[in-house]
Amino acid sequence: MNQYDVAVPFYDLWHEDGHVPAARAALPPVLARVRGPVLEIGAGTGLITEVIAAATGGEIFAVEPAAGMRAVLVSRLTQRPGLLERVTVLPYGALDADVDEPVGAVVMIAVLQAFDAATRPRLWETLARQLRPGGLLVFDRREPAPAVPGEPELLGSYRVGRHRYEVHGHLLAAEGELTRWRFRYVVTQRGVVIGEDEVISESHRPTRARLDAELTAAGFTRADAPGGLDVWRFAK
Repeated sequence: MNQYDVAVPFYDLWHEDGHVPAARAALPPVLARVRGPVLEIGAGTGLITEVIAAATGGEIFAVEPAAGMRAVLVSRLTQRPGLLERVTVLPYGALDADVDEPVGAVVMIAVLQAFDAATRPRLWETLARQLRPGGLLVFDRREPAPAVPGEPELLGSYRVGRHRYEVHGHLLAAEGELTRWRFRYVVTQRGVVIGEDEVISESHRPTRARLDAELTAAGFTRADAPGGLDVWRFAK
């Protein structure tokens, strides 16, 4: 089981408390004029897939490498018969993305930090190949903040019936754009731990200047975007 499958029971709880509400507000105006299919990178359990589907009328190719995440995503689609006909779930990672026809947009929410500086040029090249000329690349990003390793902290706590689901984070190291974290996923009943998993995760947050240089070199030009999103148009 990989680190993403470990997080599956906590995923919707935590992310509904994080980036998802902001994406629900910011994405629809950006995607409103997109025509043709949309490629979603790192679809997870489908929270953002639903946003894309509501904002666009075409097919969606949802790329998600983690089997546990895909299982929840497909289950979510079964509750929306119209989406079962529109969403194709692709069981591989972003660097292997290859769809049958050029797409009008690539959407990548809460995913950029998974790619280091050595890998990102290949990512941009791969995504550019999927886009039609003038297509959009849309993602969220945050400027890297000063990070100092410290003590573990509780990042989220959620009641589910008689149980409490907790996400704990501990910043272990920070250097340049790289941070390394230990995450603990804990389930308790009446204060007693009845389930616990731990993963070590790396996060990469490039500077604005570095990201601009990479995307320009890959053939993208910056487009207008609401706060919290980066929108780039494929120009080649």
